[in-house]
Amino acid sequence: MPTPRRAIAAWVLYDWAYGAPAAVITTFVFSTYFTQKVAADPATGAAQWAGMQAVAGLAIALLSLPLGALADRGGRRRAFLAVATALMVACTLPLWWVRPQPSDVWPALLLVGVGTTAFEVATVFYNAMLPGLVAPNRIGRLSMLAWGAGYAGGLVCLGLCLTVLVFPKPPHFGLDPAQAEPVRATALLAGGWLLLFGWPVAVFVPDAGRPQPWRLALREGVGELRTVLRDALAVVPLRRFLIARLLYMDGLTTLFAFGGIYAAGQFGLTATEVLIFGIGLNVTAGIGALGFAFVEDRIGAKPTILIALAALTGLSTALLLLHDKTLFWVLGHALGLFVGPAQAASRSLMARMAPEGARAAYFGLFALSGRVTGFVGPLALSLATAAFASQRAGMAVIVVLLAGGAVLLARVRLPASQFGTAGQP
Repeated sequence: MPTPRRAIAAWVLYDWAYGAPAAVITTFVFSTYFTQKVAADPATGAAQWAGMQAVAGLAIALLSLPLGALADRGGRRRAFLAVATALMVACTLPLWWVRPQPSDVWPALLLVGVGTTAFEVATVFYNAMLPGLVAPNRIGRLSMLAWGAGYAGGLVCLGLCLTVLVFPKPPHFGLDPAQAEPVRATALLAGGWLLLFGWPVAVFVPDAGRPQPWRLALREGVGELRTVLRDALAVVPLRRFLIARLLYMDGLTTLFAFGGIYAAGQFGLTATEVLIFGIGLNVTAGIGALGFAFVEDRIGAKPTILIALAALTGLSTALLLLHDKTLFWVLGHALGLFVGPAQAASRSLMARMAPEGARAAYFGLFALSGRVTGFVGPLALSLATAAFASQRAGMAVIVVLLAGGAVLLARVRLPASQFGTAGQP
């Protein structure tokens, strides 16, 4: 029986919804506000924010796989997703009360840490819904379209935050700039955005399987957990793919975490220019995801990821070698064209590899592979920068991680059914 179009639309809309807290809270607005205005000083704030992200990463690594297994066996992916989304909203809206003073550091860190954990855990149940929505030969297209919608939603919400709340002088709605209320109000907009656009997925996307009693679901979930972990070690293609993704995701995470710092240090970009560059990078990433939407179903997820990683490796190398600011802007934004495809095609490849009855657990493993070594890239970058007294040498770590992931992924052998309509390369 075909999936109703409203279910597919609701699934894509969720990507549009949760792009908002990622752009507004984690990447651009609130994280900067926290380090610059809430913490005792920017250096301390950056260290506290990084520590919070590390703790959240540990929580995600511990929770994603067992919760995914429990959701599989209980037949309650929608319920788990709804709870995780509600927790995100409940942690985002109260950030409005985080004042520009050090006494509010720990409430802010607690809210963002729990919200980040809920955000990542929600993707486990959300991604597990993908294979049940469309035929296998259209999974890549839907994944790419939704990923592009996520970038678009985040950017639209961010644009509203900046043009309606942050930039106007004097501020709208009687907001007090002395208490940073225009910036704090962005949390209300981001939380409201998530609530407004995120609920349809829990209503219109059908659940897989029949709900089971919690005790039985827990017992069977533990058994599934053992099976998934065993397969991760024993099934060679799965093991290689997860390790490959671990490497190139570390590279991408490090690129986004330190790209702005590198741009400012090597090319003299101001804080405003870094913000504009980051927004532009998200625009090109969304365009890339949408542009590859029909390509992946034609050539397959693995070739799509390899093309994206080859381009990312080449462009990253060029960015480390050049010294011209204009070329940096051009090649930097070209880099974004391949970020979205690498991430979205990874999701669709996992969707194809996961067995039907254990998809949430496998996506829990997928989330684990993206988080468990998230400290490696930043640590290696820091050590290389210190050893060679050069930001360029430090950023070269990203090239190594991207290239290493590509080499390992190239050795993953998949059944012909998991390639595109053009067949296995």
